[in-house]
Amino acid sequence: MASSFRYAFGSGVATGSVASITLYSLYSYMIQPMMKQESAQCATQVQLKEIPDMKPYGGRKDFTKYGVPDRGPNIRFYSNHALSYDQAKRIPVWVAEHITKYDSIGSANRRHSYFKADDNFPSIFAANNSDYKRSGWSRGHMAPAGNNKHDQEAMNDTFLLSNIVPQDIDNNGGFWNRFEIYCREHLPEHFEEVRVISGPLFLPSEGEDGKKYIKYQVIGDNNVAVPTHLYKVIVTEGALQSTQKGVTGPFAGAFIVPNEPIKSKEPLKQYQVPLMKLEKASGVQFFPKLSGHHLTDLCTVDSCDLISQDLLTLRFISRKMENATTVHRLEKSWQEFKNIDFKPGQKEIAFLTGVYEKKKKELEKKESGRSEL
Repeated sequence: MASSFRYAFGSGVATGSVASITLYSLYSYMIQPMMKQESAQCATQVQLKEIPDMKPYGGRKDFTKYGVPDRGPNIRFYSNHALSYDQAKRIPVWVAEHITKYDSIGSANRRHSYFKADDNFPSIFAANNSDYKRSGWSRGHMAPAGNNKHDQEAMNDTFLLSNIVPQDIDNNGGFWNRFEIYCREHLPEHFEEVRVISGPLFLPSEGEDGKKYIKYQVIGDNNVAVPTHLYKVIVTEGALQSTQKGVTGPFAGAFIVPNEPIKSKEPLKQYQVPLMKLEKASGVQFFPKLSGHHLTDLCTVDSCDLISQDLLTLRFISRKMENATTVHRLEKSWQEFKNIDFKPGQKEIAFLTGVYEKKKKELEKKESGRSEL
């Protein structure tokens, strides 16, 4: 036994000053007494490494003499969202929001907002609009513009490319848009507190050889990474529904959505995953202060149903009519409504007709005033 310990130490298992001191103590007080009966020749074979002289380094080496390598700030705050930015991929890691029903009420308009590079980050780590041009990918908001109608500056912040990922255009305008509306309009009406964290994911897929790979496209001169998936994790508190009223929560739901077109009838619940699975995939612990707490599944106290694609189409036409700047453009939107390939309900028809007639009077009055000048 003594011989085995002796040769283990002598072969260099102990390295570094602290380890050497510790092993030397073990040797002196435990192993050496067991070796007294062995020959002096064998005893001299024990060779402990010398403890390095660290005095020239003040007791430790200065590994970061010229500065600590910097990957950018862990978190940056904006008017109505906060984010962590991946300087290598030129997209956010996560974007956090605290959503209230008042955020989507106001006169802020995306017509006054412009996509642009975020000057808060060095230009060599930033995406530019040119990266997205003719790439085949849309500029997908993680903190949506529609969540910030209460303040133009807050809406402008959402157009900074630090809040944007390359997103499939059908996904952006379809399923993901409906998901955003659910978070913006439905949840604040049913819960006192709503917090949402959104971001990109890069998940593995199996290759032809049976091995797993993480493959993703990059676009533009700055090699902006195109995520394979997107995620949202939601935490709500204080249920306001009559059946759940008084239940405080917190309630949580985690969702992973592929960055590709999704059929309009796909339910949101199909993309729900355990929070731990999302954290493992993203490398992010989303709610450290809730660690160890029991989180009730959001979809057990809420329907987790999205508005239909048909209703989204009607909303889009309504917005185009409201934003029309000429009678000609208004008439084009009205014709688009009349040519839709589904039959809207009487309520929807009455609403869109009201929007059309009100806007037409407004524009005709404005154009009439111009002609008189």
